[in-house]
Amino acid sequence: MSLWTAAEIATATGGTASTDFAVTGVAFDSREVGPRDLFVAMKGEASDGHRFLDQAFAQGAAGAIVSEPTAHPHVLVADSFVALQHLGRASRARSSARIIGVTGSVGKTSAKEALFACLDRATPGDVHRSVKSYNNHTGVPLSLARMPAAARFGVFEMGMNHAGELAELTQLVRPHIAMITAIAPAHTAFFADESAIADAKGEIFAGLEPGGTAIIPYDSPHRDRLIGHATPHAHRIVTFGLEKGADVRAIETMPVSTGGTFVTAVLGTRELSFTIAQPGMHWVSNALGVLACVDAAGGDLGLAGLALAELGGMQGRGVRFMAGEMLVIDESYNANPASMRATLAVLANEPGRHVAVLGEMRELGERSDAYHADLAEPILAARVEAALLVGEAMAPLAAALEGRIDIVHVADTAAALSSLRTILAPGDAVLVKGSNGVGLSRLVASLAGGNL
Repeated sequence: MSLWTAAEIATATGGTASTDFAVTGVAFDSREVGPRDLFVAMKGEASDGHRFLDQAFAQGAAGAIVSEPTAHPHVLVADSFVALQHLGRASRARSSARIIGVTGSVGKTSAKEALFACLDRATPGDVHRSVKSYNNHTGVPLSLARMPAAARFGVFEMGMNHAGELAELTQLVRPHIAMITAIAPAHTAFFADESAIADAKGEIFAGLEPGGTAIIPYDSPHRDRLIGHATPHAHRIVTFGLEKGADVRAIETMPVSTGGTFVTAVLGTRELSFTIAQPGMHWVSNALGVLACVDAAGGDLGLAGLALAELGGMQGRGVRFMAGEMLVIDESYNANPASMRATLAVLANEPGRHVAVLGEMRELGERSDAYHADLAEPILAARVEAALLVGEAMAPLAAALEGRIDIVHVADTAAALSSLRTILAPGDAVLVKGSNGVGLSRLVASLAGGNL
């Protein structure tokens, strides 16, 4: 079945179709184009998608959205980026799916994937979600445009690093349920303080559909602030967390031999016991928020619990693998002070010698030095014996750890690759985490390929 026809694309975007065609997918990165896809050729500061039209059609594209004439099947528009937004809006307008929007300083991609798994367990093939971390001004409309008209549920991740960005994205998604995973120091270079981050995240509630539900972290020090943002827009507010008073809360947690956690939770007057495959108390919190969303969406809680028990780690976000005789925990996609602490706490429970490969945390502003130095205590609490610190911003942490554990501080990932060979030993448990721009995923790939 087609996702869009040329006529539907032209109507949605106000463009002109060169010929009839039908597509089954949408992409704006020519490298991701597959058979029968729609390629959206956008002009950016560094590149112009129109230069890759031949490549996109060689890879099987059935049509394109363009702002310049081409011999390939296309819909001609004035601005391809604006057209993508219009296509996303048209997708949302034609959908009768129950829509869930997810944001937060940490855990939003993991929560989105967990939500997808929980809902898909009950209605396989009928759940759509944004892929990767497509959560910005281009990723969100793309994810919407990819949603099949017959989908029963849609799960969309929304991110921001400036005030006002979520206000725009939530008006595109128009969720029935909006969840904030947690508020933590992230992108603090662009915000006065953590309260300002909470205000920016609270913008998600302004897009709630009438009768919508707001899902809020009860344990957050910004809980009341978030409730204040939700109250004018939400018909119902549901809190989740570990503390007594949360609407959805864990009343018992117990580690299991596989590394996850067995949880008994209450949802109002109901009680549910389930296992979370992923280790760490941050995952317990994530799971409670996910269950609150599933319940608000009318999903099957029992099947959701089974899905959480089977949920594997994601590349760059907790996937585990053996590199020879070493355990590698890949958290290389992103990092902020809260997520660093959470994953170090996970490392603390692993057998063997603990090695932490930590890349600098970016966009932290004037408090960057303090945030980095403050990681010393969580590192020591995790019984890390050797730390490889990557990036200039790691200098304060290197100073804080000097003489307390073995440390190597290097400028970049290339230098880290060389240094790591002298640090690792069989039986080590190795955590790799840092901001995506540091490029520690290359180091993880070398470990996975046995190239160290």
